[in-house]
Amino acid sequence: MATLYLAAEPPSAGLLDLSLSFVVEVVAFIAMILILGRWVYPRVMAAAEQRQRQIEEQLEAAERSRQEAEQRLKDAEARLHEARGKAAEVLEAASRSGDQVRADLRGKAEEESRRIVESARRDIEAERLQAIASVRGEVADLVVAATEKVVGQTLDDKRHRSLIEEAIAQVSGDSRN
Repeated sequence: MATLYLAAEPPSAGLLDLSLSFVVEVVAFIAMILILGRWVYPRVMAAAEQRQRQIEEQLEAAERSRQEAEQRLKDAEARLHEARGKAAEVLEAASRSGDQVRADLRGKAEEESRRIVESARRDIEAERLQAIASVRGEVADLVVAATEKVVGQTLDDKRHRSLIEEAIAQVSGDSRN
């Protein structure tokens, strides 16, 4: 059965069917590309480049800040090290000064001790000499008294002195032995 088509069929579209709407769309697309390329794209690119420069500047500023912070840290560490060194020097100087003061005080104390001992020795020697002189005087008086009793008479001054000297020499000789 064969059917007959009486109605007119629309022509079939081929691969390159150039209709008026297609041409208008192509022209509008090209106009849009030209407008975008002429006015919009440069502004978008300028904004993107501006943003890129800002980001680079911020990165550079951050790097500079980091380097400054590192430098400040190094400076602070150097000052801290220097302060510790000075503190150690001050402590060492104080220790040396304390040692020197102790040594000076010890030397002064020893000198004072020697001076006191020497003064005491001189005082003892003076007291000893005074005691010896006193004992000689008493011995002389005792010898004179004893001689007067034994002899029964008073001696003249010359004879009296010679007897005293002999008695003292004899007493001194006995006390040494």
